[in-house]
Amino acid sequence: MTGKSALAALILLPSFSYAATVLTTPPELNNKSYVLMDYETGQILAAKGENEKLAPASMTKMMTSFIIEQKLLKGELTEDEKVRMNESAWCRGSSTESCMYVPLNGTATALEMLRGIIIQSGNDASKAMAEHIAGNEGTFVHMMNEEAKKIGMTNTQFMNSTGMPAEGHYSTAKDMATLAKHIIHDSSKYYPIYSEKEFTFNGIKQGNRNALLYTDPSVDGLKTGHTNEAGYCLTTSAKRGPMRLISVIFGAPSMQERATQTRELLAWGYANFETVKVQSANQVLAKSKIWYGKESDVQIGLAENFNVTMPKGKANEIKTQLVVQPKLTAPLQKGQVVGKFVASLDGKVIAEKPLVALQAVEEAGFFSRMIDHIKQFFANLF
Repeated sequence: MTGKSALAALILLPSFSYAATVLTTPPELNNKSYVLMDYETGQILAAKGENEKLAPASMTKMMTSFIIEQKLLKGELTEDEKVRMNESAWCRGSSTESCMYVPLNGTATALEMLRGIIIQSGNDASKAMAEHIAGNEGTFVHMMNEEAKKIGMTNTQFMNSTGMPAEGHYSTAKDMATLAKHIIHDSSKYYPIYSEKEFTFNGIKQGNRNALLYTDPSVDGLKTGHTNEAGYCLTTSAKRGPMRLISVIFGAPSMQERATQTRELLAWGYANFETVKVQSANQVLAKSKIWYGKESDVQIGLAENFNVTMPKGKANEIKTQLVVQPKLTAPLQKGQVVGKFVASLDGKVIAEKPLVALQAVEEAGFFSRMIDHIKQFFANLF
């Protein structure tokens, strides 16, 4: 490992493509667009038209459910909170859309509605929750679009909470994979719902439409989608050992094809890549000079284990570097970000994690700070 305690600046490094080191080519799939993403790093392992704006159909509901989950986690909703089914959200039993079948003017708890959205893909549950949270679906859609921007979905625009066809309603395979990554990480308490195979409400039992949940034990989510415009879509996540992959399919020609294509993508990913631990958390990687503090330096390291996914057989070729912010000053809190730990392969960056202070450093007294000011003054002259 190479490392420096301080650099002139916190340098920005380019994104990485695995194209030079992959041993086999990704499968050719009959769909409009697809992405295979590594969950740990967010790197795209394989893709076709990953930034093409397409109708996401009911994969839209991933954002609806994500907002609900975040409000539950923040205490802005409670799991047993009663949600009313107004006529504007009520499903009349039409065969053209998927429904949870909450009776008109009836209620379900927020947690039941969440299950109805994720497992049964209920349009009625999605609209009812949108109205309950924001007063009306339009305001909720604004929240959806704001959240999309916040988490880095740069090519997405929602027009409703359900994914029903609407002009200007679009997303991309890359953006849907990004959303899936946030659901898995940020909504971990509720993520197990995405793997539930069935849900019964109002005496009506419906099965999860994600066929891979029944055939592949490593698959634990996320969401299907289908309209005539969108074709058959599927966002999937699978975890085998330490490695989790996220697959997104847009516009497959059939329900069977979207499942088959997802299996092919996952099989290719697990055959060609592996996840390895590069560095453990809470180990002192370096000491860096700190100004105006009671201590003259601070120990720095990682707050989380640094795992990296890479082409198989390349683990011994990883190179690492510490990139530390210049002129760290007290006070400094334990866990405060002071730089980044960078891993590269074949001369290109594959992943990075924040470097943090492993200890707090209090501000020094007046005279000690004055001495440091004088030292910095003269240092800047040369």
